[in-house]
Amino acid sequence: MATDIKETTHAVEAASVMKLLSARPRLLALGEPTHGEDTLLDLRNELFRQLVEQQGYRTIAIESDCMRGLVVDDYVTSGTGTLDEVMEHGFSHGWGTSAANRELVRWMRAYNDGRPAPERLRFAGFDGPLEITGAASPRQALTALHGYLSARVDADLFPCTAETLDRLLGDDDRWTNTAAMMDPTRSVGKSAEANELRLLADDLVSLLDEQTPHLIKETSREDWDRARLYGRTATGLLRYHSWMADTAPSRMTRLVGLRDQMMADNLLAIAERGPALVHAHNGHLQREKSTMRMGGRPLEWWSAGALVSAHLGEEYAFLATALGTIRHQGVDTPAPDSVEGLLYALPEDRYVVDAARLATALGDTRPAPRVSPWFGYAPLDPAHLAGFDGLVFVKDVPQS
Repeated sequence: MATDIKETTHAVEAASVMKLLSARPRLLALGEPTHGEDTLLDLRNELFRQLVEQQGYRTIAIESDCMRGLVVDDYVTSGTGTLDEVMEHGFSHGWGTSAANRELVRWMRAYNDGRPAPERLRFAGFDGPLEITGAASPRQALTALHGYLSARVDADLFPCTAETLDRLLGDDDRWTNTAAMMDPTRSVGKSAEANELRLLADDLVSLLDEQTPHLIKETSREDWDRARLYGRTATGLLRYHSWMADTAPSRMTRLVGLRDQMMADNLLAIAERGPALVHAHNGHLQREKSTMRMGGRPLEWWSAGALVSAHLGEEYAFLATALGTIRHQGVDTPAPDSVEGLLYALPEDRYVVDAARLATALGDTRPAPRVSPWFGYAPLDPAHLAGFDGLVFVKDVPQS
């Protein structure tokens, strides 16, 4: 068994990854089973460098706020701002404090320096402006979309003025009240103002689509793409806030599903401009449904990866990551009858596994699901092996 499994492994390199795939995917997704470990981000950075240099990849997209990601993209493409400012304002979820993320941004800026625009690397956040405690106000995205259109489209075509939007939005604190996540009555998402904003946002997005030939000619496809991001984000946030205010039993299922839908929409837009490496939690990138328990209730929804895979087919590829130990979090040596335990017994510190050949090597063996003592680490589900294009295994994760 050990010999058979050993034959499925390769070095974690771009060339080895590409050998697992029938063709270069438009989106190559690299998952992680836990957040906040620079060892995994360092591995991601090195793989991205190789994909850039050997496979022509030009974009990296990470699980961070799509609006904040524009700050990072402006810096790496044109040097706008400083590295310190970008790390403070360009990331959500605290990712800006990561030394590995800082090194990624520094390297991308250095790579782009002096290169023509078509050859420059691009950065994208593909998460919505969402945190586990709530959602952002739609103000930034909605007013940016209105501003882009108002400078280029006849005012007679507009459904509203900027002043109307400002009045309906009101104070941003109304939208960002963290109590609304657990108490729907504290949300403004179904207020008369919010309902009117949803209609206006839909009209503005429709106007953007209707005026596409004119807008691309007057500005650029790049500016138009950014306006589309504003539109997706504004309508997505307003939809999310509406469900935050809902009292139906399906409320939480819809909220987690809407988040992954926003992720998927952003990833499909990123795929339009060429091959990209995508990095996020395994649960957001897998082809299977995602599951969790919240408030004692089981939740099940389609992940962003499942949605994107349904659209792109073989142009989407997913590499899950599994770990041996995270001892500083109490995750010790895996049981030998788990997939992680079988991989941990091999001598290398890290490698990429041919998931299809691994499943064949396992044959009728049914590996035991691993149970993590720490909520922040999601072990591999052996039943998901068939949905992986490859599996990255890291034996030991030291404290960052």
